[in-house]
Amino acid sequence: MLSPSLLDQFRLANLEKHLGVYGVHVYQEGRGTAAHQFRADDRVQSWSATKTFAALAIGMCADEGRLGIDDTVLGFFPGMRSLAAPGSEAITVKNLLQMQPGKDYAFFQETDPKKVNETDWAELFFMGEVTSTPGTKFFYANGGSYMLSRIVEAVSGQTLRSYLLPRLFNPLGILNPWWNADPFGHTLGAYGLQLTTAELAKLGQLLLQEGVWDGKQLVSRAYAQAMHTDTVAPNGHFDDPEANAGYGYQVWLNVEGGYRADGMYGQYSIVIPQQRAVITTTAHNETDAYGIVRAAFSDIASRL
Repeated sequence: MLSPSLLDQFRLANLEKHLGVYGVHVYQEGRGTAAHQFRADDRVQSWSATKTFAALAIGMCADEGRLGIDDTVLGFFPGMRSLAAPGSEAITVKNLLQMQPGKDYAFFQETDPKKVNETDWAELFFMGEVTSTPGTKFFYANGGSYMLSRIVEAVSGQTLRSYLLPRLFNPLGILNPWWNADPFGHTLGAYGLQLTTAELAKLGQLLLQEGVWDGKQLVSRAYAQAMHTDTVAPNGHFDDPEANAGYGYQVWLNVEGGYRADGMYGQYSIVIPQQRAVITTTAHNETDAYGIVRAAFSDIASRL
């Protein structure tokens, strides 16, 4: 079993470097877990770590024959063809997964709050100008991840949250998860899922086990592998090296190996296949969140 002392150096680093960690959870295959909470173990906003759950849902839909990742996004929304900006017809599901839809703005091109609150967000996505050829330029944004949620809803007839309840959340023991919706009730997909540290850790463990949980294949092994092997280069989109190592299907590669679900301010589930381990944190660090990733490797992974 993992000893609680495994976390001693990380706990010290959290204090000395003001990392702002709320909780840390370590899992290593065959050795169990070690965990520590620096504050109440409440569910917190997982920010963009939410995106990885949306990517898993796409894989499940593909496994069920509902879609293919090379399908065009507009094909799931035929009623929106007339309003889609030229070039939108070329965007594929894979382009969304890899942050290469060719629509290079933070969420939607439309920013007027009144129009955003009164217009279907899928329409807003399609109406935005295509500023680069889909599949050629990495641009990290929320609009594409939101559309993953809408695609799941289009092919299943259920919101993303409802679709994942029996297929993912219930098997993982994440009961009644809180997940924010847009003004029309569509699960956000890009962010808004609130989890405890231990609940977020289950995501990393599922990925480490290549989609298997309690002996059941929740998402195909091939898709779980593709999530972190079918990658693109962020090409300096962000300054920190941890944001430039590579990007898969809504997961980031780590500089020191493996990959992670990654949410703003330090919501990480870091998968380290070479050590058969997962290091998960919840946190609020507005100045050096990637310092948490580096501390996870230097002060925990190095001691496994």
